[in-house]
Amino acid sequence: MSFPILPLLLPVPSKRRSGLKIGQMRFLVAHDTGNEGSTARQNVSYYARTAQEDSASAHLFVDDTEILECIPALTGPPEKAWHVRYDQPQDNARFGDDANDCAIGVELCYGPTINADNAYTRYVWVLAELCRRFNLKANQIAGHFQLDPGRRTDPVNALSKTGRSFEGLIQDVHLVLSPSTTLPVPLPLIVTTSLRL
Repeated sequence: MSFPILPLLLPVPSKRRSGLKIGQMRFLVAHDTGNEGSTARQNVSYYARTAQEDSASAHLFVDDTEILECIPALTGPPEKAWHVRYDQPQDNARFGDDANDCAIGVELCYGPTINADNAYTRYVWVLAELCRRFNLKANQIAGHFQLDPGRRTDPVNALSKTGRSFEGLIQDVHLVLSPSTTLPVPLPLIVTTSLRL
């Protein structure tokens, strides 16, 4: 099983996308949008419209129909995104560096208009694909709630709405990465397009 990854890249340079490259990839950060009912396309469109106004960003947005990449992670050399505050020490304590400098941020879209099972399947798949690509293990995925515990609850917020947990997410990514899995290990299908939101 594989899913297409559609690059709809934000303008560079902008506040949301500096164009700076990530050096060594150390881990991944699992997020949710915190914006119930918004799709991947709606989130990327908002980021594009406000690229010069705000710096918060993420690499990939996942919903029930699309995986959109707005800052290169899988479709080109990975660039930095601003998805975890620099003043939080948990990423340094656990992984030896700031998330923005050495991790890819993946946002899960959720809500009543989004098929939770389909979105979750794509979310697990893209996290596993990132682990494969950068030689990471499932336990090298941090939840945003772990890195900024005083302010953030994602992706637990979205996962809990469908009876899922963060621990279950990590287990599911581990299962997809397991060598005993009989499914072929697919490469992502990358669709090239110009930014049309």
